[in-house]
Amino acid sequence: MKILIVEDEELAAGRMMQLLKMLEPDSEIFGPFDTVISTVEHLKTNPGYDLIFLDIQLADGKSFAIFDQIKIQTPVIFTTAYDEYALKAFDLNSIDYLLKPINKDKLKVALEKFRKLKSYFGENNPNDELYQLLKSLKTPSAITYKDRFLVSRSDSMLPIKTDEIACFYAEEKAVFILTYENKRFIIPQTLEELDAKLDPRRFFRVNRQFIASADAVKKVHNYFNFKLKVEIQPDPGFEVIVSRSRTADFKAWLSGEEI
Repeated sequence: MKILIVEDEELAAGRMMQLLKMLEPDSEIFGPFDTVISTVEHLKTNPGYDLIFLDIQLADGKSFAIFDQIKIQTPVIFTTAYDEYALKAFDLNSIDYLLKPINKDKLKVALEKFRKLKSYFGENNPNDELYQLLKSLKTPSAITYKDRFLVSRSDSMLPIKTDEIACFYAEEKAVFILTYENKRFIIPQTLEELDAKLDPRRFFRVNRQFIASADAVKKVHNYFNFKLKVEIQPDPGFEVIVSRSRTADFKAWLSGEEI
């Protein structure tokens, strides 16, 4: 069996390879590829895989973009640190969805599932029953997003509602809240954790260091190399640049379209 690994975290890729060698000793393992661009280029000339393990968040954007650029008929098992993309994953060629850190027993179950469902690939959705179950359990109204934060202020604590927040940003290994009143507070969460907990209709991960509120975006400028420069109010004190791989999603989000 030929297996392709697409993963931008070196440790996660190494663990996946180690587990696959234990569970599938006769398989050929290729990769890892760590970007959307490199994966698309590779699959254009090397389509003959039996199974792909695909991380959702890659170095240059979400791996869902791969499916927009190339037709993939190979079964896919998605891997991610968060579960908010489950419905999107099952819309594609996904037969399973594994949360990191990858558990050996769950990986074994996913591989067994792959064998059982292999004969069904070619259908639009080989996991239709499971997809419908997830859809019924995870309707938008059932999803609860974080609506307030508790921040430290001198010797006390202060609740901050998300509708008071203009942006979140990472600087010198710390993560800050910037409010519309131009007040800044350090919070213990990482931007990765925040990205999974915030309402995606209101907040967008512009780049690896910045999450913006839609109401804080005052103007967008074209930038070199097809990037975008965003004016945020209040001014965070540095340039906010949307990476080339995120510009399409950013424009769709800002115009109120579903990403």
